[in-house]
Amino acid sequence: MRAVIQRVTASEVRINNETVAKIGHGLNVLLGIKDDDTEADMDYIINKLVNLRIFEDEDGKMNRSILDEEGELLVVSQFTLYGDCRKGRRPGFTRSGPVDVAEKKYAIFVDKLKRQPIKKIETGVFQAEMEVLIVNDGPVTLLLDSEKVF
Repeated sequence: MRAVIQRVTASEVRINNETVAKIGHGLNVLLGIKDDDTEADMDYIINKLVNLRIFEDEDGKMNRSILDEEGELLVVSQFTLYGDCRKGRRPGFTRSGPVDVAEKKYAIFVDKLKRQPIKKIETGVFQAEMEVLIVNDGPVTLLLDSEKVF
């Protein structure tokens, strides 16, 4: 499982020019799911997401988590995070999970995330053509990956 996390002052998802999800101060999360991702992968990403200290304290140091900030979360499924661009000119998506499997895992992920004490959690619409508006704060953008890299 892979997540691109962006600290934001605002973020929203639009479908056909209609806002379907919107947050203020918090994190925008683009989430990629592989077919072999497990609940342990989900738990790892969620734990990092809610406890990662990427908000500044009164001294300007990144010492505060989204929980400390009472921030909001917007989670958007993003299968292209597993796009492989090493060969040819068009990305391959063989590492992305099949749609039906990924959709179920996305729903489980969101359900687990909603059990966290986060002020507000919004989501995009799985497999929809979305416009994601992100006002990146900092800018701060980080990549989380549940797969061990050696």
